[in-house]
Amino acid sequence: MQWSYPIISVGGTEIRIHLTFLLLLAWIGIVYFQQGGPSAAIEGVGFIGAVFACVLLHEFGHATAARRYGIRTPKITLLPIGGVAELERLPEKPSEEIFVALAGPLVNVVIALFLVVVLGAAVGPEALTSMEDPRVAFIARLAAVNIWLVLFNLIPAFPMDGGRVLRALLATRYNRVRATRIAGTIGQFAAFAFGFIGLVGGNVLLVFISIFVYLAATAEMQATGLQDAARAVSVRDAMTSRFESLLTTASLDEAAQALLRTTQHEFPVVDGAGKLRGMLTRAGLVAGLQQQGNQASVMEAVVADIPVIRDDEKLSTALDHLQERTTPAVGVVDAEGQLVGYVTVENIGELMMLRDAVAR
Repeated sequence: MQWSYPIISVGGTEIRIHLTFLLLLAWIGIVYFQQGGPSAAIEGVGFIGAVFACVLLHEFGHATAARRYGIRTPKITLLPIGGVAELERLPEKPSEEIFVALAGPLVNVVIALFLVVVLGAAVGPEALTSMEDPRVAFIARLAAVNIWLVLFNLIPAFPMDGGRVLRALLATRYNRVRATRIAGTIGQFAAFAFGFIGLVGGNVLLVFISIFVYLAATAEMQATGLQDAARAVSVRDAMTSRFESLLTTASLDEAAQALLRTTQHEFPVVDGAGKLRGMLTRAGLVAGLQQQGNQASVMEAVVADIPVIRDDEKLSTALDHLQERTTPAVGVVDAEGQLVGYVTVENIGELMMLRDAVAR
């Protein structure tokens, strides 16, 4: 996610903070400072920090449950509207998706119970409706936030946790694509409702949440449809089969000339036996020329460890690699291991666009 920066790694999961989250903290600090001076600013920023610590634990609930099914969570990003756990893949079985979805709200239930039962937080109507009021006890407001997090996340609007539970339940009756389409459509209608309420009530944060919910629901619907379509297509139908490759002995100057005389944005780098050794992207070439000079070897600027699949496999295999790893392409080889093509996200997008045009 652009404009997000890593701060720490926990159990193989990188915790990132979005720039807008830092702006939120600054805004909260300024507002509270104007109202009550330095002590109020510290208390306000501290409360927001505690809230997002609960949000982070919520996301780790999802990550821990996903790990039970062998699904890693490479990143968790904190945004002003909450947190996003980026799973390397979604659970396939409805029961697994329900367990992973409910694990997050369950963490907030545990936190709220701890604050109320152990620390004695008194969560009355005032705490539930005035969470921004510093006159209400800190732990009471924090317990109220966790209660609202549970209730809000369980709204059956995709892609929130309740929407994922709804999708999983629908998937027991319909195929995954149709279940996602139904849950996603409900999520889009919910987004419009959030946006309307936010505009009428002057709640800017709710408007931002509505935009996020709408875009996320739409993206999830498209991604699920793409994955389903890719299972029925051979990788040969989507791969780039006519391309110019570079030898491992080539220089960056030779690569620059190849970039100018072709329409390629990336170049497979192969050894003398035709085996793939990496992929040189346009961005990598430019960075290499700036840092290493035009006589440096292309191997100084390639993306190594490019995943490779056989040319008789389905496109979904390549799509899995592209989604799970930050790789610019997937190499395609024949039975002898010779490179015969490669697949990029752009390839897949173009194929799906053409198939959709023909279907209409």
